Amino acid sequence: MSKKKVVVSLGHDALGSTTNEQKDAVQVTAKALADLIEEDYQLTITHSNGPQVSMIHKAMTELRRVYIDYSPAPMCVCNAMSQGYVGYDIQNALRSELLSRGISKPVSTILTQVTVDPYDESFYEPTKKIGRYMSAEDAEIETKKGNYVAEEPGKGFLRVVAAPKPIDIVELDSIKLLADADQVVIACGGGGIPVIEQSHGLKGASAVIEKDSIAGKLASELHSDQLIILTSVDYAYLNYGTDKATPIERMTIADAKKYMTGGQFEAGSMLPKIEAAIAYLEAVPEGSVLITSLKDVKEAVKGKMGTLITK
Repeated sequence: MSKKKVVVSLGHDALGSTTNEQKDAVQVTAKALADLIEEDYQLTITHSNGPQVSMIHKAMTELRRVYIDYSPAPMCVCNAMSQGYVGYDIQNALRSELLSRGISKPVSTILTQVTVDPYDESFYEPTKKIGRYMSAEDAEIETKKGNYVAEEPGKGFLRVVAAPKPIDIVELDSIKLLADADQVVIACGGGGIPVIEQSHGLKGASAVIEKDSIAGKLASELHSDQLIILTSVDYAYLNYGTDKATPIERMTIADAKKYMTGGQFEAGSMLPKIEAAIAYLEAVPEGSVLITSLKDVKEAVKGKMGTLITK
């Protein structure tokens, strides 16, 4: 019997917000991932990077303010940095956990670029807030550079960048090669490094890609048997946040679209996960999507927890 090929998408809870929180969090995350590997799942892992890329962007911007000889790091570089250090922590924690269980299996991180459309409408109306809080004067400087900013009353101004849809995963063949060799692969971290094709070159874009969107794309391209989206809740819910909240144990694409039309899933939270699930299942109709929490995933893959979505 062949192994079940799964793409696992790790959310914020799996990583924490700071370097110290991340070191602690990945120890717990590694145990949950190792449980799946022991159950004979072949894993390809992707992850969020919101706090991490914001921290890096803030640090590089402040470095430029203190040392004027340094150039500020563009968003594509900040994305690459976050992929590297998050992948480093995950792969080392998981490798150690596997060895402690007597499992010798390579775990690799692939620095992954993802092409985007330069005319994606999100570039004209960016929504993703990143980096440090700025004064009105600093915000004006950013605006003069052609960057977008948004004000949060009482806190200050934040840089705002686009979140375009992914088109192609540049390093897909390398990811497939390692996955087909039954290695654990960490790829497309933080949505991937957004790049724009220019002739034979790739130019970094000032943007971030929604990590749920790339998880669905990655699972589709790998023709995975299942996409597992790990988040902060044990199920997707109807009427979430109210006294009528009801966990959804199972739903079809048709159900999901009906709930979306009814405004059941919050934008920027559960909605992108459901959209990623639909995109994957439309590409791989025989697959399934499991949405649950990190702590419940061991029981969820046995059908005892979580929201299962099928065609």
